[in-house]
Amino acid sequence: MKLRLFPQEPAGLKLLSQMAQQIVLASATLAEILGVPADEHAKLVEDMHNIEAKSAELHFALLTHMRSSFVNPLPREDMYALSRYLNEAMEKMDAAAELVALYKLDRLPKRAADQLEIISRQAELTVDAMRRLNDLDDLEDYWIEILRLAKRAERTHRVWVADMIADMKWAQYSRNRDIANQLVEVTKDMRRVATQVGSIIVKES
Repeated sequence: MKLRLFPQEPAGLKLLSQMAQQIVLASATLAEILGVPADEHAKLVEDMHNIEAKSAELHFALLTHMRSSFVNPLPREDMYALSRYLNEAMEKMDAAAELVALYKLDRLPKRAADQLEIISRQAELTVDAMRRLNDLDDLEDYWIEILRLAKRAERTHRVWVADMIADMKWAQYSRNRDIANQLVEVTKDMRRVATQVGSIIVKES
């Protein structure tokens, strides 16, 4: 028997899904930033700031919705945690983009593209998962896959850092390390979202 909390997709779950979609858009925008010369960064970074602003808008819309709605699809503390982690992930994506521009980096190592691929996949899975939080039986695979991707991201980060130490001078290493750290923290925030979903599954089972 399906564990279904509500028969239809409530507005709060739609807002969470839209927040995850902003991270999908952000990963595509950051990939663009990494693929163009430094003198073309400004417009794309402005696009990223707009995506981050949309995420914040959705976050506050969800908070307003939870306060004004008599019935919520999940406990308010769970919905707030999911929203906060998604918004924090988006803030770190924005920070990574801004750092690339501030440091005037024309190129990052391939590991950056690898991390963006992981982030994009995590976000795509989360877009769908947030819509389906009213049907928890179908979400265990999502939980497990996000954890697997997060472990892969941690390994990629370690190898990226090791490569930078071996190949770069200190100033270049420091700039690239800042961006590497932002990206791996995004994957950790996406893992926090999935772990929160896992907690919900356990509580509701």
